[in-house]
Amino acid sequence: MGFVCGIIGMPNVGKSTVFNALTGGSAAVSNYPFCTVSPNRGTAPVPDQRLEMLGQRLSPEKLTPTFIEFLDVAGLVEGASRGEGLGNTFLGHIRAVDALVHVVRVFEHSDIAHVSGKVDPMRDVGLVETELILADLEIVERRLEKVRRYERLGQKEAQEEIETLKSLREQLGQGVSVRDAHVKGLPEERWKEWGLLTGKPILYVVNIGEDQVSEGERICNEMLQALGVEDSVAIPVCAKLEEELLRLDPTEQQQFREDLLLGTGGLMSLVEAGYRILRLITFYTIVGKEVRAWTLRDGETLYSAAGRIHTDMQRGFIRADVLPFEEFVRSGSEHAAREKGLIKVEGRDFVVRDGDIVRVRFQKETAG
Repeated sequence: MGFVCGIIGMPNVGKSTVFNALTGGSAAVSNYPFCTVSPNRGTAPVPDQRLEMLGQRLSPEKLTPTFIEFLDVAGLVEGASRGEGLGNTFLGHIRAVDALVHVVRVFEHSDIAHVSGKVDPMRDVGLVETELILADLEIVERRLEKVRRYERLGQKEAQEEIETLKSLREQLGQGVSVRDAHVKGLPEERWKEWGLLTGKPILYVVNIGEDQVSEGERICNEMLQALGVEDSVAIPVCAKLEEELLRLDPTEQQQFREDLLLGTGGLMSLVEAGYRILRLITFYTIVGKEVRAWTLRDGETLYSAAGRIHTDMQRGFIRADVLPFEEFVRSGSEHAAREKGLIKVEGRDFVVRDGDIVRVRFQKETAG
């Protein structure tokens, strides 16, 4: 199972350019709405200083980062919840993603038309959020009709769900997203099961122009304050410039970044922020000539970690040796850490911590 971020936004705001810059992909980019019809999929490596340090210490033949998958879908327009544009297709694609990356256009460009005729970031954010809320409201209404039939058949638990749905319907009707709603009896598993969109974590990518690079942070902060969502995350990215830099070799990239005051770039910040909002952690394996990073949700166990590596490891799981990354660094090697008693033997229910180095012991299946 991978972790997928769906890239959403109005048409012609730079979604596919952001996707290409993130993944090194080649999604079509054109100056007309709905250039993206079928979704584009690609992966981006997660920046990882710990993995680099492990590579420096161990000099493996292969150093493999973990990845986040991105899904680039068609632009959303007013009326999408009623099927306008590619609305139904669009909404169907993003129901399956784990988080939303909302690209908001701030840059002006005479050759790149805006579907509404004028660049207005606040209007665009409000329109997209409203369409997602309306789509969720329709789902809740349909669910209410279904559960009321269960209630008439005498199912006692149906009444509790009806009250939850009514409360949620009321708040959605007031323009409140699922992530901001206060609804008793609505655990995360429930709204995911129903396919509600506005409960998903959201990250704003503010697509700025080349002349706005030095003001990116200020623009993001002002946008979040105007939206009243200061606790949310907004990342400034000059998507066109980032995509162009990918065509250069690493040395030239670094020089241009320094000249343009880009630092490491918004793309790295975007991937890191996506990792955070999904509440993900990284663990590592050192097997043979490969050091590899893996992804888990925060709070998952060694049994889940074994399954991420290989299903055979999960089925035959016996125990695992666990070494915190910091202890490895202080010790200098696995051997030294073992000599000092720093490697702990843990069972399947042990909760993996961010940075743990894990060696799974498992029983291999035999034919017969």
